[in-house]
Amino acid sequence: MAKSKEIKTNAMRMLDRAKVDYKVHTYECDEFIDAQHIADQLGQDHRTMYKTLVTRGKTGAYYVFVIPIDAELDRKKAAQSVGEKAVDMIHVKEINAVTGYIRGGCTPIGMKKQYVTRIDQSARDLAIVYVSGGRVGAQIELRPEDLLSVSKAEYADLLE
Repeated sequence: MAKSKEIKTNAMRMLDRAKVDYKVHTYECDEFIDAQHIADQLGQDHRTMYKTLVTRGKTGAYYVFVIPIDAELDRKKAAQSVGEKAVDMIHVKEINAVTGYIRGGCTPIGMKKQYVTRIDQSARDLAIVYVSGGRVGAQIELRPEDLLSVSKAEYADLLE
């Protein structure tokens, strides 16, 4: 019997090209509810699981922010970290057109374009973090410094 081959996302292919060690954790998901639900389903510590938020600044530029799933983005701090006066969340309907990913599968790795990306500084103190794997049903586990490098991000204070 043939072995079924894992379907790689753009994020996974980018990690492979960069020779980054990572693990993929898969889960069944008929309908994406929220990241907390997924963390509980996978038995992951909420402090190590991060969500990817996409915003638009007053200049019209897009920005990506990666924060813990139980936290709220401080939009003022986020805007300051990218040199904008303000940033607003994009509408869920825009996610695919802007990033190439869908809600629940959006990851800072391998978006359609390289947007300015900030990862909350809380990740700096962790041994590993989890981010979406580029599709609903997959989470990527990797070292924060590898996430920082491959997503061309910087750390910033982003939380309320």
